[in-house]
Order: sequence, then C-alpha cells, then structure tokens
Amino acid sequence: MAKVKRKKLKIKNFLLFLVIIGIFLFGGYSLFIKGGVHLSNPKEVFYLANNQEKVLVYQDETMEQSVELPRGLKVNAYTKKVIDKEEKSYLLIEVEGKEYYIDKSFLVDNQEKTVLEKDIYVRTAQNLYSESKNGKLLTLVNKGDKLEVLGFDEMKENGKVNMYKVKAGETEGYIYEKYVLSNQEEALLPYDQEGIYQIHIERSNSIGGGNALNLDYYPVEKPKFENNVMPEKVYALYLNCGSNVINRVDEYIELAKQSKINAFVVDIKDNKMPAYDSEIMRKYSKSNAEHAYNTVENYKEAISKIKAAGFYVIGRITAFKDEYFAIDHPEYALLNKKTGELFIHSNTYWPSPFQREVWEFNVELAKEAVKLFGFNEIQFDYVRFPDKTVALENSGTIDFKNIYNEEKVQAIQRFLMYATDEIHQLNAYVSADVFGESAHTYVTAYGQYWPAISNVVDVISGMPYPDHFNKYEYGFKVPVWSVPYDILNYWGKNFVAKRQEEIPTPAIVRTWIQTYDTIREPYLTYGAKEVENQIRGLYDASLTGGYMTWNSGSNIEKYRSQLAAYSKEY
Repeated sequence: MAKVKRKKLKIKNFLLFLVIIGIFLFGGYSLFIKGGVHLSNPKEVFYLANNQEKVLVYQDETMEQSVELPRGLKVNAYTKKVIDKEEKSYLLIEVEGKEYYIDKSFLVDNQEKTVLEKDIYVRTAQNLYSESKNGKLLTLVNKGDKLEVLGFDEMKENGKVNMYKVKAGETEGYIYEKYVLSNQEEALLPYDQEGIYQIHIERSNSIGGGNALNLDYYPVEKPKFENNVMPEKVYALYLNCGSNVINRVDEYIELAKQSKINAFVVDIKDNKMPAYDSEIMRKYSKSNAEHAYNTVENYKEAISKIKAAGFYVIGRITAFKDEYFAIDHPEYALLNKKTGELFIHSNTYWPSPFQREVWEFNVELAKEAVKLFGFNEIQFDYVRFPDKTVALENSGTIDFKNIYNEEKVQAIQRFLMYATDEIHQLNAYVSADVFGESAHTYVTAYGQYWPAISNVVDVISGMPYPDHFNKYEYGFKVPVWSVPYDILNYWGKNFVAKRQEEIPTPAIVRTWIQTYDTIREPYLTYGAKEVENQIRGLYDASLTGGYMTWNSGSNIEKYRSQLAAYSKEY
C-alpha cells in the first residue's frame, strides 16, 4: 500500500513538473516572442533619421496603418526581422515598449547622422553664427539663398534641430532652424502674401528709411519664462546710473513702496554714462569701461536691493548712440565724408547700426548684465539711426558703413531679431524704445517702423512725450502738451492700436510718459494730474501694458510730487 502511495506521489510530482515546464515555456514565448525580445533576433541601437522632423512608421506588417515619430529618437531594431515590400526593406523596431515597422533607410547608427537634408533655403535674412553658442556673427545670408547642410548643433524632442551647420559660398557657420525652409520657392514668398503683406507693400521708401515690403512679418514665438514672470501691467520708475542715484536706491525703493510702482528701469549704458566697470566693455570698448560711474560691487548691490524688495528690473542700453565706442572703433562708426572725421550728430558720435561688431557689443553687454545682476528684461534705446539727417544723406555727407547694402529699417529689425535670439536663451525679455512717429503709416527716415519692431520684440515702448510733438500736431487748436490726455489718447487710438493689428505677433505696449516739466513754450509744470492724464489717455486707447517714467535726472523730489498718479491702478 505504501509503495502505491509513493508511486502516485511520483506521478503527481512528474505531472506538476510538466505543468511548471509548460508554464515556463508558454511564459517564455509570451515574454520573448510576443513581448518583443525575440531571442533569435538580437536588438541593435539605431536613431530615426529623415530630411524633416517626423518619420513615418507602421503598426503591423501590412504597412497600412502608420504613425509619426520624431526624428532623432533612439530605438531598438531587430536587424534579422526584415520584410521586403515594394522594393523597400522594413525592419521591426521597438520604441518605449511598442513595436513598429520602418523603412530601414530611415535608421542610422549615430545621432549626428539623423539630419538627412542636403540643402535648405533662407526664409528670413540672417547673419550666420561662427559657432552655435558664442553670438559671434559672420556673413549675411539673404532671403532665398541656398545653404548646404553640414550638420546641426542639437536635436529637440519634437525632431526639429536648434541650429543647422551650413555652408554659404566659402563660409561655414550656423543658422537657426526657424529662419529656413526646405523649399526655395516657399522661402522666397513673403509671409501671408495676400493678407498682412498687402498692408505694408504700399509703404515705400519715401524719406530714406527703407521699404516696409522688404521686412519680415513671420509670426514670432513670444516666450513666458516660468522663473521670470513679467507683471501683466508694469508701472516703472526710471533710474539713471549716476552715483547720486545708484547710491540712494533705498530712497527710491521706499518711495515706490508707497505707490503701485512694481518695476524699475535702470541704465546699464547710456551715451557717455556707462553704469559699471564691465568686462565686456573692456573687451569691446575700453573707453566705456574707463568712464564707468560705479564699480561692479556697488552697482550690483543696488540692483540686488531692488530685486530683493520684489520689483521687476529692466536694464536700459542705448544701442547706437555711443560716443565712447565710436572713439574706440572709428572703423565701425558713421563718417563725415567731407571732413574725413567721425560724423557728429546731437553733439556726439554714432556707431553704425549696419555694423555687426556694434550689434555684438550691445548684446554681449546685455547678456553680461543679465548674468551678473539678474535683470528680468533688457531694453534697447536709441535703436535707430540719427534723425533729421535726410539733407546730409542726400548730399552724400555721411558714410554709414553699409557693408551689406541694407536698408536702415532692415538693419534695425535684424538687430532686434539677433538680440532676442541671444537674450531669450538667458530667460530674459527684450524691449525696444521707439519714437512716437514710428507708429505712423510710413517708414521713418531713421529706420524705425512700428510693425517691424513690435512683431519681433517682447515689449515695444513708444516715447510720445507731449512736448516732443509739433505744437499743433494732428490739428489740435492748443499746444498739445497742454492737453496730455487728449494727445496721448489720440496717438494711441489712431496710430499704435492700428499698427498692432497689422502683424501676427505684436509685442506688449508699455509706454514712456513725460514726468519732467515741458521744455517748450508755453512752459508747463507736470505734476500728478498731468502724469495721470497721460496714463489714462493711453489706457483709454487700449494700451494697457503699463508705463515708465521718463525724467533723465531721475529727480526723486519730482517723482515724490507725482506720487498720487503712481498710487492709482490703471
């Protein structure tokens, strides 16, 4: 009886062994075959490649149902699992636990080979960069130019590259992907040819600034940085960089705390007033560094106090009115051809906005200031050519050093494209100051055209100071600076609001207001009432991005006398 029991136990154990083996084999089949491991078909690492950002893959062997995956994606490919169909060979690949079939010509063994474009075409005129990270500019490539693709700097998750490495003629350099297309015919077309472009096409080169039709109106992505939140309405006091202002910053902070002021505009570089002893100035313009009003330490202390108090801080740079840079680099400055000396305008010398070395200096200075002091935004003032020089230009007096045969308005827009591309990498915003006239329906003689600038930068800041208008501008029967609400409201409604509608990606409008007493007869004192009237005039014209107070001396007593205007919510 015991023997029978032992025999039955052996049979049960044997059957249990067979069940276990069966489970193991079935599970192994599911794991290794259905699960995609394929023991007899080893995996190899490849990358998806294409001449565009997406790659087509198929969900089964019929090659009928497809999906798109981003170029540059790392995948596992079963090199022995090959299906030949319609003169193409397809491999089985595994991506994040899912299996697809792909034309094996779209697989490469190195991520550097994932870009298959041979040629691309310039959609928006740009200067090539010598490297992808250094901001150094090379030759200009124009709309429609063919570029040979040599590589790229980095691949994004969506399959787009950041910058292409290209060859233009004998020059090798880098260009942002957003400024090129794969088709030359499309690259030559203006943006929205039958819509927006038609608005600008009639605004010709009537007074020497250039043609509106030769500008770029493509939509521009306006960033919102998570670690750098711009207030919806910026109410800002202006501070120059004089030591008597920087060393009294606590007083300005306390004044601001008594009002709705939530920001400060502080000079980084004004003409003949460099704010601090900058390394970038020492590299590009030693005269600026030698005339610095503050040390790095005391300037940094002032900016740190402003930021610690919770204020948004904007750094102001006068770009193309810079006597010290012109003295250091006469080869990049405007020249009086009749005298052979540097051209003098408004009692100072002017670097040429056509010269890329001037661009680089101002942008590198801006980047340094963001890194050293934590500016939330960089504001470029004097982003223009000298004004009121048409007669001198017509007589051939001025040599603008125009090496690329550009129109003035093109140079200004292209500089701001370059500046935003560089400064945005540091999570800082970019704004530009413009004359009120730039919102008119023509290109100004000094190269400012509101739509071309607003479409590019994050913030555009008109300077419609009432006493800067003609005395009876727009048919007013009284001096316009005696009715500050009316003149700014008229300007805002009839010009700025309309220009903002003429582009796909307009900037925030944040306007400079006059906070000094008028400098023309009849002389008027501008107190809280006059300041408030300007702001209300702008807001009633739907220009609600905020205001900044222009008082070149940053007179704290004047600001204090206007405190009631700064204490209101608009």
